[in-house]
Amino acid sequence: MDEVLTAPHALPAKAAAPDTRQRILDAAFNCLVVRGYASLSVRDIAKDAGVNHALISYYFGGKDRLVIAVLDEANRRLLDRQQQLHDTPVGFAEKWAIARRFYDSDLASGFVRVQAELWAASLSNVELREQFLPRIQAWKQLVLDGVREALQAYQVDLPPAFSAEAIATLLSEFWLGMEFSQLIGASGETARHDATLDAIEALLRMLDARIAPVSGQPRPARRARTARTRSNA
Repeated sequence: MDEVLTAPHALPAKAAAPDTRQRILDAAFNCLVVRGYASLSVRDIAKDAGVNHALISYYFGGKDRLVIAVLDEANRRLLDRQQQLHDTPVGFAEKWAIARRFYDSDLASGFVRVQAELWAASLSNVELREQFLPRIQAWKQLVLDGVREALQAYQVDLPPAFSAEAIATLLSEFWLGMEFSQLIGASGETARHDATLDAIEALLRMLDARIAPVSGQPRPARRARTARTRSNA
């Protein structure tokens, strides 16, 4: 249940400090990483932030709204980073390799742990779940957009069941499973995860090579080559 504190009528002088809200967010992020959601206390967060605990209610209204604000703060930065990667003029294999480095950074920073903590808490906290799920869907939409772009560029002939949605779902759910596995210390799975990520990168490099320009001229699409072959048969 959300932990709500009554805000005082007259706030302490430090409430006017421009970095108070950010200090609370930073402290809450660190508390989630170190202690987890189940042990999260607004008083502990306030202590770590060096503020009166009533200020958490003043700025955020309670613990659950605070942790969603923590997630939003991180998501804004990371989704912007992903969008910049999306707009970078490199091949899809290179984008995949960069995304893997981003993941290593997010794992080290604690972001992956924070997201997993809120995922787990959402199982039994309906109000938190309603706020959390749209944030996860934003990441899944990003994956879907990337898959659609790659399929459009590659023009590969796949069975109808292998739609962009199906491929994006496979990638997203694999990645989430990998995150939970690594967070709980299933080190025996790491080699298999790495091998899978390597295999996808190798596949993308092969497909990138097929659509790379040759002697300054774009290579024809695969379907066009197939049509000419059939007409000459």
